Amino acid sequence: MQLYGALILFTTLSAACGLRCYTCTATNPKSCTDTKSCPVIFNRCFSLRVDGYNMVTKGCQTSIACVGAIACCEGDLCNSAIPTGPSAFILLVSSATITLFL
Repeated sequence: MQLYGALILFTTLSAACGLRCYTCTATNPKSCTDTKSCPVIFNRCFSLRVDGYNMVTKGCQTSIACVGAIACCEGDLCNSAIPTGPSAFILLVSSATITLFL
């Protein structure tokens, strides 16, 4: 029963903190390690590769502005070069919870 309580608490806290995205302007997409909590009006993370300059920009965006060369995604830290997503996140959370409470 404590396990369910911990999972519910963690899910509630992560939802209350809002969307988090990687933010940077760099030549190497893998060097983007800074994260930011997006303001409420932003509901997507984005990546934009600037042709001719070998640059990438990452940050928060609204779904309306996700057109053209801007690649948008939904979910916390989804705009990284390293695969992160709900499945990896859930695996890490469940492993940590089991380690802490069992």
